[in-house]
Amino acid sequence: MSNAEGRDEAIYRSSARDARLADLEVAGACSHARVGIAERIEQVSKDALQIGQGSLYPALHRLEYKGWIKAEWGVSENNRRAKFYSLTQRGKKQLQTEMDEWDRLTNAIALVLQRV
Repeated sequence: MSNAEGRDEAIYRSSARDARLADLEVAGACSHARVGIAERIEQVSKDALQIGQGSLYPALHRLEYKGWIKAEWGVSENNRRAKFYSLTQRGKKQLQTEMDEWDRLTNAIALVLQRV
């Protein structure tokens, strides 16, 4: 494998890891109805992160398929039928694993930046 291919593979792995972490962050906000999840992420991040509905639904489906979240139908604050999501035990473990990996990565980047 050439250096360029190695870099491309590392970027892909990093992007995939970031996508998994983003999926799990969505899952972490899953005590709310679908639209509430996106709003919650925006609030907590002080509008630095915005999740469009086109990204949210696929993430929820992936997480549910993997068994990391579960969905239950209920009634929203607006008295409408809505799906409510919560992390499963397996999802909580995966979220912790991904957060630990994210911490290791950001700490490594911080070390490199201090040396520059």
